[in-house]
Amino acid sequence: MQYHLVYITTRDEDEARKIGKALVEEKLAACVNIHPIKSIYRWEGEVQAEDEAAMLVKTRAELVDRVIERVKALHSYEVPGIVSLSIDKGNPDFMKWIGESTR
Repeated sequence: MQYHLVYITTRDEDEARKIGKALVEEKLAACVNIHPIKSIYRWEGEVQAEDEAAMLVKTRAELVDRVIERVKALHSYEVPGIVSLSIDKGNPDFMKWIGESTR
């Protein structure tokens, strides 16, 4: 089984908690970590600097497309920042838990 870490930025920790709770309740994610971050980015031709929250979502590779669609449906941003990274190695017991906690 293949596993992924999906990195998502959100407006704030409240939005991240709402999205994370939905992903875990719907068994699209085994676990979601939420971290406060400071972001600098270009939007509509202007450089922006904002406080945001970052989510680290642990899931199975075959669920990534569903995770992306669900996040887009719940997210407040016009273009949510969502990227998925393949997990090459990890604690085998933890990887097994991810598989058992998702569907």
